[in-house]
Amino acid sequence: MIIIITPEQPVRNETEIINELFREGLELLHVRKPLLDASTMRNYIKNIDSGYHEQLVLHSHYILAEEFGTSRLHFKESETPDIPDHFFEEYILSTSVHSIGCFNTLDVRWEYALISPVFPSISKKGYGDGTEILESIRQRENDNSGLIALGGIHQHNIDTVFSEDVDGAALLGGIWDNEEPLKTYIQCRKNALL
Repeated sequence: MIIIITPEQPVRNETEIINELFREGLELLHVRKPLLDASTMRNYIKNIDSGYHEQLVLHSHYILAEEFGTSRLHFKESETPDIPDHFFEEYILSTSVHSIGCFNTLDVRWEYALISPVFPSISKKGYGDGTEILESIRQRENDNSGLIALGGIHQHNIDTVFSEDVDGAALLGGIWDNEEPLKTYIQCRKNALL
């Protein structure tokens, strides 16, 4: 599985590109827009074809999930202790972790976790330099939740990611810091042998 995460800053024709990515077979899009208020986020989601709303994963403004028929919510590692129990019953939840040790403690209620950074970040310059996350994945003991690699992944290294014990990869800078996001996604998928 390849997941794409939206860029924090707007990209020209962003929602049109998102619709093209879905038409090309994108499974899930993480809508991570920390600078948008609820009203602006609502307008952003309205520009994504409604047939794809079930494939959106909201990182904020969870109140919009019901309005748009979205059943997937994502929480940062620091937020996980405060999640109301009914969310686990009503939604499909994912989280972020920054160590394999933390991932190994997740229970079956979490569909998957993003683990980062596996490579130095493309979108956050300097973040992840010297990372050993990719090597630590070999210490995976948890099969309750999926493990999705994130951080610095692009078409030239995605095959390395899929050679490890992961269930997928999440792309951010590898897609959005690129002149041709759709072609890059297609190439990533080919290189990952999916």
